[in-house]
Amino acid sequence: MATETHRLAFRAMRTDFEFVLCGADSRRLRVAAEEARAEIEATDRELSAFSLGSLLNKVNREAGERPVKVPGRLLELFVLCRRVYRDSGGAFDPSVAPLMEAWGFREDPERTPGAGTSSDAASVAEQRSAVGLDALELDPAAGTVRFRRPGLQLDLGGVGKGVALDRAAEALRDAGLGHFLLHGGSSTFLAFGAPPHQPAWRVGVRHPRDPERVLASVELRDRALSVSGQHGRTILADGARLGHVIDPARGAPAAGELAVVTASTAAAADAWSTALLAGAAAPVSWKACA
Repeated sequence: MATETHRLAFRAMRTDFEFVLCGADSRRLRVAAEEARAEIEATDRELSAFSLGSLLNKVNREAGERPVKVPGRLLELFVLCRRVYRDSGGAFDPSVAPLMEAWGFREDPERTPGAGTSSDAASVAEQRSAVGLDALELDPAAGTVRFRRPGLQLDLGGVGKGVALDRAAEALRDAGLGHFLLHGGSSTFLAFGAPPHQPAWRVGVRHPRDPERVLASVELRDRALSVSGQHGRTILADGARLGHVIDPARGAPAAGELAVVTASTAAAADAWSTALLAGAAAPVSWKACA
């Protein structure tokens, strides 16, 4: 039986997603693609830092006052964030939300990429005291989360696309599909199986300052890849254009230009590429996780 290929492109989480699914039944592929898309959109509604109705927004509003009960999948995500925070020496820290606001990265989520103004130094210094994921208290038995530091706020933008792709892939595999490539924003990829007559899916990593130049071609099979770079949301500070990934150690935009990570899940790849860029000692960094 001939292999069919179905593509679905759509916009969610303020970026462009694309699915490439392979299988023998075109109708099955279309139905599964829509189910996976629904998972992306549900994750967006859950993890949006800007929507007043999102579950993350509820946690940010209430967890400083009392334990907030959350679904098991969100609690698992918080466990992952805390583990990468510890293993990266604090380079990955979703609690940098106050610093992102102080630097001007969260004023208007619908503004044109590249917009922004310089930060206020006094505001940045004040907000640093609220940052640190060590103050995130989790109670797996009760299924609750609580903040143990005044002013603590979470922004899951550094891991959200990966979480969404993992959930979409779970829906596709539950539908019986085993050969597909998913990506969000051409920066986070998740691959299962391989395209027809190929050993793996092939993904190109582009140069951060020269999009026409491919730095590397990576083969993915049952694995994820995430590329973090200082593009998209930027600000102008002292004549320099700075990107939105914050280095928690300095309380300022990271100095790295590009970080590339492969991992067993898209969420882990996303989190570690953010950590690698935030704590970068070199312009371009690479890491392979288990």
